Amino acid sequence: MKPVVAVVGRPNVGKSTLFNKITGKRISIVEDTPGITRDRIYADAEWCGREFTLIDTGGIEPDSKDIILSQMREQANMAVDMADVILFMVNVRDGMTAADKEVAAMLQKCGRPVLLVCNKVDNPGNPPMEMYEFYNLGVGDPFPVSSIHGLGVGDLLDEVVSYFPPEEDLSQDENVIHVAIVGKPNAGKSSLVNRILGENRVIVSSIAGTTRDAIDSNYEKDGQKYVFIDTAGMRKRGKIDENVERYSVVRALGAVDRADVCLILIDATEGITEQDTKIAGYVHDQGKASIVVVNKWDLVEKETNTMKNFQNRVKEGLNFMMYAPSVYISAKTGQRVDGLFQGIQDVLEQNTKRISTGLLNDVINEAIAMVQPPSDKGKRLKIYYATQAGVKPPTFVLFVNNAELAHYSYIRYLENQLRAKFGFEGTPIKFIIREKNKGDQ
Repeated sequence: MKPVVAVVGRPNVGKSTLFNKITGKRISIVEDTPGITRDRIYADAEWCGREFTLIDTGGIEPDSKDIILSQMREQANMAVDMADVILFMVNVRDGMTAADKEVAAMLQKCGRPVLLVCNKVDNPGNPPMEMYEFYNLGVGDPFPVSSIHGLGVGDLLDEVVSYFPPEEDLSQDENVIHVAIVGKPNAGKSSLVNRILGENRVIVSSIAGTTRDAIDSNYEKDGQKYVFIDTAGMRKRGKIDENVERYSVVRALGAVDRADVCLILIDATEGITEQDTKIAGYVHDQGKASIVVVNKWDLVEKETNTMKNFQNRVKEGLNFMMYAPSVYISAKTGQRVDGLFQGIQDVLEQNTKRISTGLLNDVINEAIAMVQPPSDKGKRLKIYYATQAGVKPPTFVLFVNNAELAHYSYIRYLENQLRAKFGFEGTPIKFIIREKNKGDQ
C-alpha cells in the first residue's frame, strides 16, 4: 500500500499551493480566501522512486463554531488518522498564531511523524529570523519552503520519504491470490470477510467506517491460498456523512494497487451510488480483474424480474465495465458466498491470459473484413498486425499507418471481437496504438 502524507494547518498558509507543487497538477483550488479548500483532496505523487498518496486538507481552525469550519477540522482529523507522515504548515509572514499553537497541540498527540513546514520563505539563502519562533510549537525543526517557487521542497520530500515504511514485497509467494474487497462504507465488506473466514476477525458494526485500516486475512481453500484485504471505511463524524463516503476511497486505493482481484461490493438495498462508480472506475483504470458483488440480497423483496432489473441497473451504473460478472450474495446468511472462490480464480485466469500472435492476427483480420476501419479525408486506417505486450490486464499493441485514425469506437469494436472469441470476462483490455516504424503515439 502506498504511504499517505497529509498536509494540515490553519487556513491560508499555502497548503494547496504546496500540494499542487508536489503533485505537479493544479488539482486544489488556490485562492486567498481562507477556507476555500473545504474537502480533503488526494492525489498520487512520487519522490526518489517512492510513490505515495498526498492529502490536501481544509484549514484547521480549532476554536471555530462555524459549521463548515468544524467540518473541515473533522476532515483534517480523519486525514491525520490515515497518514504515515504529516506536514504541518505555518506561514512565516504571519508569524506564530494562537491557531498554530492549538493545531500543534493536536498533532503532538497523534503519534505520527510531524514535519513543521514554514511556508513563504521566498528568498534562497539563510532563512529569516522570524522562522525561529516556530521552534516554540514543540514539533521539531522547521523546514523553510516556498510552495509557490518550489524552494526547499526537495529537501522536505527527502525527509518525508525517510519516514516511509519499507516497500512491501508481494512477490514472495506467487501462488497466493490477493483479493481486495472494496466498496463504500457499510456495504458489508467486513461481514463478507468474516463469513469467508468463519470467525469474527474484523469488527462489524452498522456505523459506517468501523474498519479504519486495510486488514489482511490469510485463508486457504481447496489447496489455493488467498489474502483477503478488507479495505477501510472512514468513521462517520457529525454531519459529514457524504464527505466520509467520498474519502473512504483513499485507503481503498492502496488495497486495489496490491490486489490481483477486486470484489466491488454493492449494497443491494441502496443500488449503485456515485461512490460505487468512483471506486469501480479506479479498479478499471488499474487494470484489475474484478467481480461486482451485490450484497444484502436477502433484504430485497423479490418479484418476477427483480434480479434482471437490478442487473440492468448495475450495467447502467457501471457501463464502463460491462465485462465484470455480477454475483448476488448475502454475507449475513452465507447465500452464494462459496461461489465467489471459483469466480475469483476464473477472472484472474482471464486477467493473465495470453493469445498467440498468429491467432490474434487471425481474429483482427477477420474483424477488419467484416467492418472496414474508419477513414478521414481520403485516408483509411490500416492495421498491419497486432501482438500481445503483457497481462494484468491483457495488453495489445496495434501497429497502424496513422494513429489519429484509430478512433475510440473502432478500437471498442475490436475489443468486442476479442471478447467474443477469447472471453476475457472479468478483466479490462488495454490497447496501445503504435505507428509502424515510429515511437508510441
